[in-house]
Amino acid sequence: MLQHFNIYLTLLRIRLFESPSLKTVLSLLLLAALSAQAGASDYTPLMKARKFADAERLANSRLEKEPANAEALAAKVDAIVQSGNQSRSEEAAKLGEQCVAAHPQVALCHLALGNALGAKALANGIMSALGYAGTIRDAFKKAVELDPHNIDARMALMSYYLQAPAIVGGGSGKARALAAQTATLNPEAAKLMHAQLEADADRLSAAEGAVLAMPVSANDAIADGQGDLLAAIGNQHMKEKRVADAERVLREAVKRFPDNVTALYAMARLQQEQGKHRDAAAGFEQVLAKAPRAGAWYRLGQSQQALGEKTKSANAYAQALAADGGLSKAMRADAETQLKTVRN
Repeated sequence: MLQHFNIYLTLLRIRLFESPSLKTVLSLLLLAALSAQAGASDYTPLMKARKFADAERLANSRLEKEPANAEALAAKVDAIVQSGNQSRSEEAAKLGEQCVAAHPQVALCHLALGNALGAKALANGIMSALGYAGTIRDAFKKAVELDPHNIDARMALMSYYLQAPAIVGGGSGKARALAAQTATLNPEAAKLMHAQLEADADRLSAAEGAVLAMPVSANDAIADGQGDLLAAIGNQHMKEKRVADAERVLREAVKRFPDNVTALYAMARLQQEQGKHRDAAAGFEQVLAKAPRAGAWYRLGQSQQALGEKTKSANAYAQALAADGGLSKAMRADAETQLKTVRN
């Protein structure tokens, strides 16, 4: 089996880029649909455009007039979590708790709390995550109970079951039961869940086939999940040195989901691994235009350095070091070393 239990992912999406284990990637689906969680609202286009600061300002404006507005509180949590600013994870968690306290029967608030606590766990480490993993699970379960048709909540709960050990309420049996129940409400979402289950069991070919058999979903949450899972499978092939398989899967992922930053990043990483630095740099720049994160800046710096573009490389490394979170200690140390090298 692949590496187990990483309760919350990866730079909220971008951290996946530097943690390519398929098991870890599956937890990405906790956040895959987060940008849609506010529903058809004023926040949705801003979140889809990754204008998180603008979405938060809009939420703050609403909260000045209505401090307990559920949609605004959830949207602010969404904006903080999606921005990848780990230093604000505690703030996001408190906002989620405030939303639940004011609206205990609103699914949106419970989903926001679960996502916020997941981001907090990511920031504070695995031992912290184990301390309130049950609270995360209960938040997602309550969101599903209150709104059975909420696909975001179902995807979050599914990923929790796949990632968490049995001692805190996880397990593939519960995931299978949830997928079966979901099939009666949303067959398309259930198909994606079954593909996740195949990947969770290391049946990569079956998982790939299940995703590719689905049309590209019109539902943002499901479409994001489709693209992310294909990227995860490609990453796993890359990790295990099956380059041809990785390239096949990732090219299909990028073709079907051209705006999926996870797939774009994975393809750029594969090109970098193959020494195709010109293509890799272009890919990382495409990712950064959509989601400026430390890991992508760092990798861009590497490819530009390999191409002899010292000024561009220095800027990329500096951007990586200035970004909030997203770099491991080893990557940060290397970025600092390489920055000095390209500046000399």
